[in-house]
Amino acid sequence: MSDGTASPVVLGIESSCDETAAAIVTGDRTIRSNIIFSQFDDHRPFGGVVPEVAARAHVQNLDVIVQKAMGEAGFEFGDLDAVAATGGPGLIGGVLVGATMAKGISLAAERPFIAVNHLEGHALTARLTDNVEFPYLLLLVSGGHCQLLAVKGVGDYRRLGTTIDDAVGEAFDKTAKMLGLGYPGGPAVEKSARDGDPSRFALPRPLMGRSGCDFSFSGLKTAVRRKIEGLENLAPSDISDLAASFQAAVADSLADRCAHAIEVFQREQGSGHPFVVAGGVAANQTLRTTLRGLAEGQDMRFVAPPPALCTDNAAMIAWAGVERLRAGDVDALDFAPRPRWPLDPNAARAPGAGVKA
Repeated sequence: MSDGTASPVVLGIESSCDETAAAIVTGDRTIRSNIIFSQFDDHRPFGGVVPEVAARAHVQNLDVIVQKAMGEAGFEFGDLDAVAATGGPGLIGGVLVGATMAKGISLAAERPFIAVNHLEGHALTARLTDNVEFPYLLLLVSGGHCQLLAVKGVGDYRRLGTTIDDAVGEAFDKTAKMLGLGYPGGPAVEKSARDGDPSRFALPRPLMGRSGCDFSFSGLKTAVRRKIEGLENLAPSDISDLAASFQAAVADSLADRCAHAIEVFQREQGSGHPFVVAGGVAANQTLRTTLRGLAEGQDMRFVAPPPALCTDNAAMIAWAGVERLRAGDVDALDFAPRPRWPLDPNAARAPGAGVKA
């Protein structure tokens, strides 16, 4: 065990969706281990994540994943300063599995237990990877989330915008399914789009040009479906062109809404602060390029974690645990995992927003 302040050692556990993960991170921003077991093969036949299948896979694999993370890091449980686990939001069966194991280790090793908000794990990753200082503007984009947040400190968030219907990651997954590209959809669409013409199909840019910072992607999905239905035979070139056109529409929509958020954020926080993009969709290189150009045009430092730390992982949970431990924010073992856990509890819930938002 370290001195608990200068460079605490934290075990992180992530099990909110279809990745079973464990990691050891230290307070000096060193990732000592980061083990991820992806359940893609379990869910691929269904074209998406099945909660019961995911929970069962977490039960079957988590103990081995934790052992691997501890072994790779070279630590015993007694060397830890805290045990952190995703406490929500997410698929409640999986969250229960990870939180229960973390509580057991905490109790046996007599170390603090920290329940981490999964969204805060994504929100603070840039502080792990790039030592970003507060405050910063965050675009959080993943399969279940699409939010713009002013990140003012650990546990201090103000939501500027969210999706009024579907998350952008969900739109990628559904588009991939309609195009027959398989699961997971985001990487499949991005790969197909590399060979496509993004200008071939005219697709809508939802809410583009309107005031506010909210998003909408339901209409874009519908437009893709109608384009598919209008083609007699879906040739490989059609698939690539549709993927590229869809991706371009998403990039334009995100950039437009983020531009509005930058105005609000700079008015409230001043200029000179970073623009951070996090979450699984942030691994998309086309979106990164578009958003980087937007940030640089506003003289903002653009930060996006490495792709491996954009998708769900336990290093981000361990790091959030480090941040919360330093703040003296730990949890009792009677903490109840939750399927919903907004970062900004004062923000109004958007109509139709995803269950993990």
